[in-house]
Amino acid sequence: MPRHYTLFTGQWADLPLEEVARLASGWGYDGLEIAVSGDHLDAWRWDEPGYVDSKLAVLQKYNLRVWAISNHLKGQAVCDDPIDFRHKAIVGPKVWGDGDAEGVRQRAAQELQHTARLARALGVDTVVGFTGSSIWQYVAMFPPVPAKVIDAGYQDFADRWNPILDVFDDCGVRFAHEVHPSEIAYDYWTTVRTLEAIGHREAFGLNWDPSHFMWQGIDPVSFIWDFKDRIYHVDCKDTKLRPTGRNTVMGSHLAWGDPRRGWDFVSAGRGDVPWESSFRALAAIGYTGPISVEWEDAGMDRLHGAPEALAALKKYDFPASNTSFDAAFSARDPAEKRAL
Repeated sequence: MPRHYTLFTGQWADLPLEEVARLASGWGYDGLEIAVSGDHLDAWRWDEPGYVDSKLAVLQKYNLRVWAISNHLKGQAVCDDPIDFRHKAIVGPKVWGDGDAEGVRQRAAQELQHTARLARALGVDTVVGFTGSSIWQYVAMFPPVPAKVIDAGYQDFADRWNPILDVFDDCGVRFAHEVHPSEIAYDYWTTVRTLEAIGHREAFGLNWDPSHFMWQGIDPVSFIWDFKDRIYHVDCKDTKLRPTGRNTVMGSHLAWGDPRRGWDFVSAGRGDVPWESSFRALAAIGYTGPISVEWEDAGMDRLHGAPEALAALKKYDFPASNTSFDAAFSARDPAEKRAL
């Protein structure tokens, strides 16, 4: 079965959805991973007569489909502490309100619940996004942080997200958390603990985006295998590593694209992500969902980069074998098997 390739619209929210759809269709994409951002989607309008139909009509006009939507920006505010000027810039006036921190968290949680309802109305079963974290600020563990503080952070996540996930369950929709620095799950062991915190409930899975693994030193291929029952969605973004002894993984408070950085996001195929091994691993676990291009490269024009990234990923992709290894091995000549 051929894979479906989509373009994530989060980095294109400055353009109308129809313009993004026109571009993506012309480049050969099969669909869009539509962000709840800009004019692309508004989760609060999920039950407004005609709203969902108007969005589906745009896709139909350009022969595109949607298999997943995303709400990273409001998800970030569900658990974050502190809530500050950074959130005001991304959550929008409805969620920000008067800026009271707990009020922002509660309204962000409400929008995530509406996002599940919007997904169902669109005929989509996956929402991609962030969770935020009340304990990311302690990642350096100095000044010293007692274990009870970290324990409380995971409990806070569970307390805030279980009610959201209840709505996802009611809607028959899954949440695919993007494992990412600044979130409750940002690497291997924090992902393990995050799943434990909510009792491994099926409504909560993972969005595999290898770009965030590369600079942290996480093997993106092993991650696929270890969490094979939780890979609900795939975003493809690349990372170029430039460690020099001066350039480090922490980024040094330098802007994207600055050559003094130890790493940068680059157009898929131009970095260090092992794409072929990753696609083989995705095939091995039976992943049949969309491959979504999250295009981001501070040094490249996006109108050049988005079609290039699609072509680059397709180069590493291929149909999976219809024959299992065990079946193929058992069919070999006995002498050949002994030689192996």
